[in-house]
Amino acid sequence: MTMKIMRKIIEIDEKKCTGCGLCVPACAEGAIEIIDGKAKVIKDLLCDGLGACIGDCPEDALHIVERETDAYDEEAVHKHLAAQASEKRASDEPASACGCPSAHIMNIQPPSPCQSANIPKSQISGASALSHWPVQIRLIPPTAPFLKGADLLVTADCVPVSYPDLHTTYLKGRKVMLGCPKFDDAQSYIEKFRDIFSVADIKSVTVLIMEVPCCSGMPTIVKRGLELSGATVPIEVVVISLDGQIKR
Repeated sequence: MTMKIMRKIIEIDEKKCTGCGLCVPACAEGAIEIIDGKAKVIKDLLCDGLGACIGDCPEDALHIVERETDAYDEEAVHKHLAAQASEKRASDEPASACGCPSAHIMNIQPPSPCQSANIPKSQISGASALSHWPVQIRLIPPTAPFLKGADLLVTADCVPVSYPDLHTTYLKGRKVMLGCPKFDDAQSYIEKFRDIFSVADIKSVTVLIMEVPCCSGMPTIVKRGLELSGATVPIEVVVISLDGQIKR
């Protein structure tokens, strides 16, 4: 039976929490998970109450309180982290073994003059500016040739649906990486950008996000990865309104 004691522990304000997930990798004990779009302490005995996760919350939703709860159990933490690592390995294996075409690295060449001549005029203004594949953050390795010396465009995956001029205004001349800061694994993204900034000699980064709270995690993820790499790269953040306008 778990002993109850008075001690400090993390409390999460669900009204403020947007589910961005930045607190999850900040918790070394793995005590926090995103459940139904909100951060939650899954078991009190996993939380040491030191508050290392607090500074990573952009909404000030995490606080330290003192109340009666389960004592912190270091042995339970080790078992929990081992189980998490095992689950992650199991989930990664099928993706790496399937040889999915979506993960094949390639450059996309623009149409030749002869090909362009056969494109109807009604379609010319909508020509794609995409110059590489894949585009998902999870699928792009840090050593992808198209990242070398690139101007990088990191966009939340809702932006292309809302912003009609993405290709002409932002994608042309840039290499794009796309993902969701709310539902994807924030820690793996931080590590991915750390490695990219360490080896790819990125020239600049433009981050496109929607004007919704859950999107605010994307600039933080990119900046954390840059910080961990020790590189210096200029970053511009652009916010798109729900009606497809540039807000700032």
